[in-house]
Amino acid sequence: MNTKPAFPTLGIDAFDSSAESGYKLLRHEVDGKSRIEKPHKHDFFMLFVVKQGGGTHSIDFVDYPVASGQVHLLFPGQVHHWDLDEATSGFQLMVGRRAFETSSNFLRLSFISYRNHPVIDLPHAVFQALCYELEALEGELGTALVDWDMVQLRSRVALQLVSREAERIYEDIGTYRANPILFKYHALVDAHFKTHKTVAFYADQLSISPNYLNILCKRHLHVPATFLIHNRVGLEAKRLLLVSGQSAKEIAFELGFSDLPHFSNFFKAQTGLSPRAFRNSL
Repeated sequence: MNTKPAFPTLGIDAFDSSAESGYKLLRHEVDGKSRIEKPHKHDFFMLFVVKQGGGTHSIDFVDYPVASGQVHLLFPGQVHHWDLDEATSGFQLMVGRRAFETSSNFLRLSFISYRNHPVIDLPHAVFQALCYELEALEGELGTALVDWDMVQLRSRVALQLVSREAERIYEDIGTYRANPILFKYHALVDAHFKTHKTVAFYADQLSISPNYLNILCKRHLHVPATFLIHNRVGLEAKRLLLVSGQSAKEIAFELGFSDLPHFSNFFKAQTGLSPRAFRNSL
């Protein structure tokens, strides 16, 4: 199967050649119509704060309407592109990898829990508080003698403002917080989906029966336990088809499939398209 040129993975230095990937924060203003036609991914964390406007932001192949008072979370490795209206204004805050690694735990749960809900509508007061904290954080990091305790505090407040609203809006995020077994299952799937695709493996890791794990998923997440595994494999397949130069056969082996036909059948069952058709669709 022919490959298509890979979409890029952008580092933080692509936006500022003087930036280091450590604790540097980069702010990029968004003002007016903006269009990113080709999907790409970042190796850093980004907050897109929307003060006003509209359009569409596609994150991991899901289109989200852009509206005033939103924050969009884009984690390393996620694929995105957007088409923003003329009236859109706001800013992107790009967070270097080391800064992200030390502050991401301030999201009350791992970023895994927020990946399915990357766009969060904030009440006006919360939105204003978030903007204040982010601007204060940026200012602190711009000083000659950075107070790292203050940086940690500002980061904690900003991300917990976002976390609290996400848990209030999205039932499944609160479910993970209230059910540690489900959260651990989700984390295990994220770590092992390439090599382990059976519920039995994860149930064994959790010291419960596969049947009980399936009951928990159906009761609290309203999907069978296999859904989380297949969904994660399917997402990674989409990402690799678009942002890697690998052939479909190479991707199949990377994702743990024994051969290309098996992978192709799985991918078509997940998306309705063959790997070739999906790769050529964007």
